[in-house]
Amino acid sequence: MSIILNISPIVRILIVFILVLIAIRKNVSLGNAFLLGAIFTGVLFGLTPGAMLSSAAGSIVMPKTLSLAVVVTLILVLSSSMEQGGHMERLLNNFRGLVTNPRLNLAIFPALIGLLPMPGGAIFSAPMVKELGNKSRLRPDQLSFINYWYRHIWEYWWPLYPGILLSVTLTDMDLWTIMMVMCPFTIVAVSLGSLSVRGADLKHAIKRGNEGRPVGPFLKELTPILMVILIGLGAGIVLSRIFPGLYIAKEAGLIIALVLTIACVWHQNGMDGDKIRRVVIDPHLLKMFYMVIAILVFKGMLEDSHAVAAISREFMEFSVPLALITVALPLIVGGITGITIAFVGSTFPIIVPLVHSMGEGPFVLAYVMLALVSGLVGVLISPLHLCLLLSNQYFEAPFGRVYRHLILPCISLFATGFVYFFFVRWIISRFS
Repeated sequence: MSIILNISPIVRILIVFILVLIAIRKNVSLGNAFLLGAIFTGVLFGLTPGAMLSSAAGSIVMPKTLSLAVVVTLILVLSSSMEQGGHMERLLNNFRGLVTNPRLNLAIFPALIGLLPMPGGAIFSAPMVKELGNKSRLRPDQLSFINYWYRHIWEYWWPLYPGILLSVTLTDMDLWTIMMVMCPFTIVAVSLGSLSVRGADLKHAIKRGNEGRPVGPFLKELTPILMVILIGLGAGIVLSRIFPGLYIAKEAGLIIALVLTIACVWHQNGMDGDKIRRVVIDPHLLKMFYMVIAILVFKGMLEDSHAVAAISREFMEFSVPLALITVALPLIVGGITGITIAFVGSTFPIIVPLVHSMGEGPFVLAYVMLALVSGLVGVLISPLHLCLLLSNQYFEAPFGRVYRHLILPCISLFATGFVYFFFVRWIISRFS
């Protein structure tokens, strides 16, 4: 054990990272991979078995851990309920004809699907994008890129995405603050995506006769998503005012909103007991619940083993730029795993304490923003991203050609994030 403790803390944590990434690449579930990482962290940083069990138990029973796991699970129940009940199909059908600009339609169909974080959700919008693109000059690789890119324009800040919720929990920051700082990236992403449809002939992409459809039915089908956001955030604010000592007020608000919305979706779609049972007992829900708990056990182990403090000291000794660490870790993990919650869960417990220990605590919001953008760029270019694989398969688009469309927008997105980092930092220093 003494030999292990003499190894550089950075090397030890790199060993943990490599083991977790290898486990993910070997198709070990994310929950098991992070639990394995927690165990190896405890061993490599000198915790006794009893101390490791105590750390894990303390992390599991924390209200933040349980409430986040419940919120993420309920979001997936809502997504699956809307899909199984035909709600999502009606939403898209009622949207047809509301917008007569073909370019907007190409983007809006996958963007609508993107409002709900469904695994592999790009496959749901692919038929609509293909229908609109059939009479255009767009190639399969362009259609695949459009379907994939616009599916993810909300992930930078939309509060239904587990990655954003996990970021809030791991950074102990306000959800509204992260949403406000990150939402400009949706505008940037929309602008960058439009480059791929320049010069396309789309004037015949929409069949005549769909124009003039009333907006009411579409808004009705959109109600569940609006309910979650408005009731969830509103209830969270009210609960935090009524019970100022309630540590999980915002999560409680979201849980209330999600339960009400799920009940409304079940009632509105006339879902019987069999359909509800299929939604609720889906093994994927249990895996997601377990994964969130495992990530927060990993975070707790990093703290209780004093791994982060040791790593911070070594980074300061080597004078490694904090911005470089903030960019590199999420970008690498996001690129290797293709999963947002993986890079957030594994790198934020290291980055956030580093920011504070290096005297940059007042600017933690800027570093969180930079880490999120870097990690999401890694996720977007990852060859393991399920949405990219499914979209390419559906449109029979070669990987190489789709990547040609991805590279410039991703580089531009990353560059925007870096410039924005200095802007946010300047704003904080100016008004703090």
